[in-house]
Amino acid sequence: MHTLVLVRHGESTWNLENRFTGWTDVPLTATGVAQAREAGRLLRAEGLEFDLCYTSVLKRAIWTLWHALEEMDRAWLPVINDWRLNERHYGALQGLNKAETAAKFGDAQVLAWRRSYDVPPPALAPDDPRREAGDRRYAGLAPGQVPLTECLKDTVARVLPFWHETLAPQIRSGRRLLLSAHGNSMRALVKYLDGISDEEIVGLNIPNGIPLVYELDADLKPVGSRYLGDPEAAARAAAAVAAQGRA
Repeated sequence: MHTLVLVRHGESTWNLENRFTGWTDVPLTATGVAQAREAGRLLRAEGLEFDLCYTSVLKRAIWTLWHALEEMDRAWLPVINDWRLNERHYGALQGLNKAETAAKFGDAQVLAWRRSYDVPPPALAPDDPRREAGDRRYAGLAPGQVPLTECLKDTVARVLPFWHETLAPQIRSGRRLLLSAHGNSMRALVKYLDGISDEEIVGLNIPNGIPLVYELDADLKPVGSRYLGDPEAAARAAAAVAAQGRA
């Protein structure tokens, strides 16, 4: 039996400001830090141990992992950053207020951009200053690998190779993994692990800062999964994510 733990980052400043974030690198709020620390306390209380940690190259997920590890007294654990665990790229919507965007384009259009499986938001222009192509974190990628926009289907397409090439072999080797990631990169993994359809995955909301524990069999098929802590609190947090448009 293998154990895999996923944690969505704590609340970010742009979550609080109700802005589309995507690959924009914004910090945690004080609430986000508290959520990350609580995740660490829950993991420590559960007695879970890890050999290796993975996170994205965005500081809201990185700092969530750091705070959780500090609470667990496991700050010495090795951490690997990988861009494939980044949030989905929100294209030209990045930085825009969600309510103002809905007022401009209509609720139905914004809902399609946010929640459709295969409808991406408008793309960034190649010369848009928000484009990440010149960022050192992505310097080793081919030009086509740095997106100008993404839908959830695109996020799944970059996360699943990372699972098959990197994460799954580590788990099979016996390493216990802790992942700190984002709403949509986590949804991509959960979609695959739980066999969720394209239609159903758009309705899945993952709460901030509450560890999701998977027990996997020898074939890495889930035997079970659960959020740590109070199940009702996790359900309320997931509902709040949906209501506030943070997914």
